[in-house]
Amino acid sequence: MSQLLQLDTFSSDAGDLTVFEKVLPGTIKRVFYIQGKENAIRGGHRHKKTWQALVCISGSCRVLSDNGQKQENFLLDSPQKCLVLAPEDWHIMDQFSSDSILLVLANEFYDKDDYIYEPYEQSTSV
Repeated sequence: MSQLLQLDTFSSDAGDLTVFEKVLPGTIKRVFYIQGKENAIRGGHRHKKTWQALVCISGSCRVLSDNGQKQENFLLDSPQKCLVLAPEDWHIMDQFSSDSILLVLANEFYDKDDYIYEPYEQSTSV
């Protein structure tokens, strides 16, 4: 089930330091980011085994998550917000601001056979 976390941030005269640790199970094996598509819709899948953590390090975007039991919308509008997606969380990302950079960290390497593109048939709406 999706979980929205607040990352620890330490502020000083030298700026802010935000820490990402002990968030995903296992080791971080893949990191990528999405930028430059204000009207894009991304995602549209879930995984068999991959956990992901999403952080909008600039701008904002919305993430819809559906685990077959519950459907939720999350607004990622701060680099301190981290959305953890479990493998069963079918998700889409949309409503990207023009300055958005969405950082994604995963505990598995890319594997096309890990993707499930069908959403759940029956879910409750928000």
